[in-house]
Amino acid sequence: MKLNILAFAAHPDDIELACAGTIAKHTSMGENVGVIDLTEGEMGTRGTPQQRLKEAAKSAEILGLKLRENLGFKDAFFKNDLKHQTEIVKKIRQYQPDIVLANAISDRHPDHGRASELISESVFLAGLQKFETSDENGVPQKAYRPSKVYHYIQSLPITPDFVVDVSSHWEKKMNAIKAFDSQFYKADSQEPETYISNPRFLKMIEARAMDFGQIIGVDYAEAFTVERYLGVKDLNGLV
Repeated sequence: MKLNILAFAAHPDDIELACAGTIAKHTSMGENVGVIDLTEGEMGTRGTPQQRLKEAAKSAEILGLKLRENLGFKDAFFKNDLKHQTEIVKKIRQYQPDIVLANAISDRHPDHGRASELISESVFLAGLQKFETSDENGVPQKAYRPSKVYHYIQSLPITPDFVVDVSSHWEKKMNAIKAFDSQFYKADSQEPETYISNPRFLKMIEARAMDFGQIIGVDYAEAFTVERYLGVKDLNGLV
């Protein structure tokens, strides 16, 4: 299956918190969108890997994803090295996305910035003919490089290069976030409080989206950074 958009995330729920509105917008347009989580989030304080896989599947259904996979890298310990790059390259060549979404270029969680670098370098390697990979059946894969790589913004404030109006998809984004029941605030939860389980955290997510939205005159927006200049066909295409 060829994808229009392939979003990578260090952990299950990274996508939901950062760019689920954008993903929902594109799936509503009939585009093929997939998500690949690098880890099962097993180092997280709350929940279990089994719970988080079920939650990720529920969110995928809400967002209308064509696929959601998990590479099973070690949470907090995966590296930007040949072993991990090779697995990413295989997925890029398998699904041949037009656009790749990746973690924030830097963030409070070191996995996010490391995943950002891993994905960026893997996108480049995927286009090299002499970087050889084979699919799960042992068939050699052809070189393929997506034309666009965008990094979503996570916890730390980063000046965006562009923002996407997600106002009409905000409710679906929040439903996708709430699919991760183990991770976020519940009044009756007996689990330890974490950075993201504090009720203020989701208020911050909404406030940031409202702030980005206000800049372009809409209710909610999600923000991204780029690795190279964006081009527009003419000035009439700008919001």
